[in-house]
Amino acid sequence: MDTRARFYKTIHYGNPDRVPYFEEGIRPETLEVWQAQGLPKNVDLQEQFPSDRREELKLDLDPHPGFTKWPSSLKELDSLRERLDPADPSRLPKNWQVDRLRDSDYILMVRVHEGFLLSMGVHGAKRFTELMYLLLDEPDFVREYMRIQGQFAALLAARVLREVKVDALVFSEPIGDNNGALISPRMYEDFVLPFYQPLLDLANQAGVKTLICRTYANIKVLIPGLLKRGINCLWACEVEQSVMNYPALRKEFGRDLRLIGGIDLDALREGKDAIRRAVEKVVPLVEEGGYIPLVDGRVRADVPYENYVYYRELLREITR
Repeated sequence: MDTRARFYKTIHYGNPDRVPYFEEGIRPETLEVWQAQGLPKNVDLQEQFPSDRREELKLDLDPHPGFTKWPSSLKELDSLRERLDPADPSRLPKNWQVDRLRDSDYILMVRVHEGFLLSMGVHGAKRFTELMYLLLDEPDFVREYMRIQGQFAALLAARVLREVKVDALVFSEPIGDNNGALISPRMYEDFVLPFYQPLLDLANQAGVKTLICRTYANIKVLIPGLLKRGINCLWACEVEQSVMNYPALRKEFGRDLRLIGGIDLDALREGKDAIRRAVEKVVPLVEEGGYIPLVDGRVRADVPYENYVYYRELLREITR
């Protein structure tokens, strides 16, 4: 079975030969530490720890040129429109090579939206505070801003989807922390989700069946709204397991919610017993389907090489 078929059948409750293995983003500094701990210097990590190849294309969704002061009124939105040109070739992914991507036999994802806060220009406390007041005092401005951003993102993504086969669209949503989302579900369904619709319509037209919300926050209260719109897969990164517990989420939201990740990265720092507990916790999800097991963050240098070897061997054992 090829990588793309394996991914699709796993996420959509088919019968794959096994679940996909995703590479966790192991950085060069981690490999340097591991070499001091026993990793052979000339080893091919892909051979030692096989993974299914996955490439993620990132669209440039920022205003060009960037704002010194971000818009805060309806009359300022013409400047936003002028800075969001979907025909600008520089906005295509840096690794955009149509011939190579068109002939690929691996999983291809496209990051199509940066989420509410980043789209609205929140890169610090000052703009965040301004945005909170705008939500209350200028709601029509916020909706129009998000409408412009959503239409622009869809036009840009359409250029990619016309040229290559895509397996999943990724909606980034850095909208809170372990304590929860920074806006309520009602506000999220008012100010954010309607403006994802052009991208959702595009996905439907292009036959892209996997729509991923990737978050670094506890967004449990937002999941019903996401599912209602058709965003059907959650990929939660570096969030406390107690608040984004994957088996509990599957029990609450059922098979409509596909899942990627969910293995506690902290367990890899703690040792073999903790690793076994963390991996065994997701075994029912592996058996049910609609789930790709993966640690919930990048593997950094504070994870001992011995622990990582044990984790990968255990993962292979339970998914064989």
